[in-house]
Amino acid sequence: MKPIILFDLDGTLIDSTEAILESFHHSLRAHGAKISVSDTMITSQIGHTLETMFEGVGVESHAVASHVATYKLYYREISRQKTILLPNAIEAVREAASFARLGIVTTKTGLYSRELMEHFGMMGYFEVLIGSEHVTHHKPHPEPILTALEQMGGAISSVWMIGDTRLDVESSKRAGIECVAVTSGYDKEEQLLTLTDIIKPTALEAVKFIAQRG
Repeated sequence: MKPIILFDLDGTLIDSTEAILESFHHSLRAHGAKISVSDTMITSQIGHTLETMFEGVGVESHAVASHVATYKLYYREISRQKTILLPNAIEAVREAASFARLGIVTTKTGLYSRELMEHFGMMGYFEVLIGSEHVTHHKPHPEPILTALEQMGGAISSVWMIGDTRLDVESSKRAGIECVAVTSGYDKEEQLLTLTDIIKPTALEAVKFIAQRG
């Protein structure tokens, strides 16, 4: 039986920081936000839902939904032009596909994530893609991982998650699977070390580590 490898997206396989920041600031401007929000405030929350991110920078609860809707419309327009693959991302996915079944588990909108992966010619490697609209509870809750595994079905020998934040690590632990944290994204090594010591610099190195573990 092949193992299963689940990949996060932002900070693990792709860098959409420019698209995220531009969309976030666009939404704040469109709604006449009176708060001052720095890029650092935004990037520090990547990995959480958009609702949590907007609340985290001070948007009032009653206005969060409209901010998110505006963000999503704008993000969809610019995401493919302002998102890049991280170094060796394609190589990581191809190598993983040579010995494992693959899925994507992200807190991004699943529809837009699928469009991005199709844009990069990578979606064909993945059996499932679980995005924010596919679950009720998001990372660090285990539901996104468990939903992916349920959809993949069949006999499962071992399951690994590759992600760049503590949300990925905690979600994996709560789902009862292994996780390799990578430092190519938004949490620093010292932050990741609070939850795990299985840390690699990139997704490709994480895949090689999993292959060695069998």
